[in-house]
Amino acid sequence: MRSFLFATIMLAAAPFLSCGALAADRVTVAAAENFYGDLARQIGGDHVAVTSILSNPDEDPHLFETSPSTARAVADAEIVIYNGAGYDPWMEKLVSASSASSRTAIVSASLTGRKEGDNPHLWYDPATLPAVAKALSGELAKRDPANAADYKANLAKFTASMAKIGKEIANVRKAYGGTEVTATEPVFGYMAEALGFKMLNVEFQTAVMNDAEPTPGQVIAFEKSLKNGSAKALFYNSQVTDQATEHLLDIARANKVSVIGVTETMPAGQTIQSWFGGQIEAIEKALAARTQ
Repeated sequence: MRSFLFATIMLAAAPFLSCGALAADRVTVAAAENFYGDLARQIGGDHVAVTSILSNPDEDPHLFETSPSTARAVADAEIVIYNGAGYDPWMEKLVSASSASSRTAIVSASLTGRKEGDNPHLWYDPATLPAVAKALSGELAKRDPANAADYKANLAKFTASMAKIGKEIANVRKAYGGTEVTATEPVFGYMAEALGFKMLNVEFQTAVMNDAEPTPGQVIAFEKSLKNGSAKALFYNSQVTDQATEHLLDIARANKVSVIGVTETMPAGQTIQSWFGGQIEAIEKALAARTQ
């Protein structure tokens, strides 16, 4: 009777034990920013357990402070993904603080040849995320060869979806290449370049990026570009606005300059593809409206 009861209990528990085993067998990934986390989920599928550290679209990434739970997520991860180029220095510190010989770090800056001092918003360069995806797929296949075919297939699917985004970029570049635009900071800089825009007030943006006050001359030049019609669109970081930014937005709107908000982290409920696609669509609509 006892043997029968034990067998019955074990049979009933089998699905739960199986799920637990599956969870334990997944490769753990800690991503500094949520778009890298989304990429990891798309490449790894059910074979990975992903923690995205910066995931709140309403949070200023520059004010982020680590916590014990953040440190644990990094310490427990088999693979960490972060941006580098000085954008997320806290991640480098956490990785160094919990060194593990078996852990692999995938760093966008290293893959793309960027360094600290360059514009660190590397994910907006159309070449960056496919490079990260390729590196991650290869690393997952090495760690989990039984599912290598899945990682390869997921990489092909991701690459194809990003190629579609590339076609949308090419369409905008063909229609609006050479358009003069400006920005309050260089968050969208790489994508603006890919879209073929001519970026004004770069020195102003660099100062803001480096937490320095733009010079009076740079401020005057920025405002002039909005008032005299040379800048056709103004990009701003909708996650980080202050009085100075609002002042420039007011000038832009008063002079019928298209105002387009972009974000540093992926909005909730979106994927990389819908996030990028939505922003490109908004740009295309804003510029098309100017010609009507």
